[in-house]
Amino acid sequence: MPNLIIHHVTLYSYSQPVSFGEHRIMVRPREGHDQWLTEARLDIDPAPAAIRQIHDVFGNSVTIARFDRPATQLSIESTIRMEHHPLESHAVQIEDYAKLYPFTYSSEDMPDLLRSIERVNHDPWRMIDDWADGFVRRDGPTDTLAMLTAITAAICRDFTYVPRQEKGTQTPLETLRLGQGTCRDFAVLMIEAVRALGFAARFVSGYVYNPAIGDGNVGGGNTHAWVRIFLPGEGWVEFDPTNGIVGNRGLVRVAIARDPYQAVPISGTYSGLPESFTGMTVSVEVDLEAEPTSARSAPSTTEQSAIPAAHGA
Repeated sequence: MPNLIIHHVTLYSYSQPVSFGEHRIMVRPREGHDQWLTEARLDIDPAPAAIRQIHDVFGNSVTIARFDRPATQLSIESTIRMEHHPLESHAVQIEDYAKLYPFTYSSEDMPDLLRSIERVNHDPWRMIDDWADGFVRRDGPTDTLAMLTAITAAICRDFTYVPRQEKGTQTPLETLRLGQGTCRDFAVLMIEAVRALGFAARFVSGYVYNPAIGDGNVGGGNTHAWVRIFLPGEGWVEFDPTNGIVGNRGLVRVAIARDPYQAVPISGTYSGLPESFTGMTVSVEVDLEAEPTSARSAPSTTEQSAIPAAHGA
């Protein structure tokens, strides 16, 4: 049971003072039976004039900050302490009727899963369909979990991970053609592929860490992206095509959405000359604590806005 400290800092810099519009911040991990918070602190400089927390349509925790004074920097710093209970791939338990592919989701689940099965990327030549269909066995029954594991492993093995700071994602067709991309691109490709096979899939944004010395997970130092697929009997299961992970070992969920644009960690606006913006830096550090910070039965969670001493007005 890893006990984690997650330190996530985003810094926007400007050559002259600018005015900030509303900012939406999604950096607080979702709580559940496999991960829960013992402390959450959010420091924003300059201090917002108003701040509030909401849950979006997917149940993600969103902080909304509004500002009333200009500045040459905007710093958003999140510090999280949490307990994480990884699910290994061998622990995934699927209902008998869904263990072999193809299968049909139950009539009770289907109405709520339809939007997560719906295709969203244009594929006029059915290239994604053909690529995904290549994982269906022709010489016998297709094991559902084995097929999804094979898709995850194939993207990890056959595509080159290339970090990219720019916003947005490649289309799945671009990722197939280029054979490379970011974790976001790989997640979008896998989502579209498994939806082509009839699975309900969602985009996940969060953090990746190395649960043990010697692990080499890709995507550290920044936020990370992967996929959740609904499997009857187990529910939503994590698949990380960037690292070939099945289950949530080394993965901390922050936001879940149907599409990547709904899970952007930080979004907002500013008023000023376009050339005023000089850059953005993002730093994410995930450390494993030697001892638990607290017991699950009595978590102590705080969240506040403050002016860090290192940054002036």
